Amino acid sequence: MTDAGNSGGEAQPRPNPRPNPNEKLVKVFDSEDESEALVVKGLLDSAGIDSDLTSASLLQDAFPGLGGMLIVVREEDAEAARKLIAEQRQSSARLGADDDVTAEIPIIEEPPPKG
Repeated sequence: MTDAGNSGGEAQPRPNPRPNPNEKLVKVFDSEDESEALVVKGLLDSAGIDSDLTSASLLQDAFPGLGGMLIVVREEDAEAARKLIAEQRQSSARLGADDDVTAEIPIIEEPPPKG
């Protein structure tokens, strides 16, 4: 019998939002740019995929020359995480041509002459 029928008012413990390091973790993203890695971590968090962001420089002993940031997820979440990241990249690429729209605002009036 499971605890599914437990109505004793006990709160279920919240799962740890970071993957347990003893679980099988899989790298789903890496970047030299910390801000890009933080955006991707936020994307995964908003989708309910627990992830851990770590500095690759901590792994220099194992992987010399590797730098930047790594995002790891539980093995069972890796496929969903990679799909979400790929979808976001595709959507960003489609919008990429429109990124500088505000830089091309037409001038409505001429500035006053220098005096």
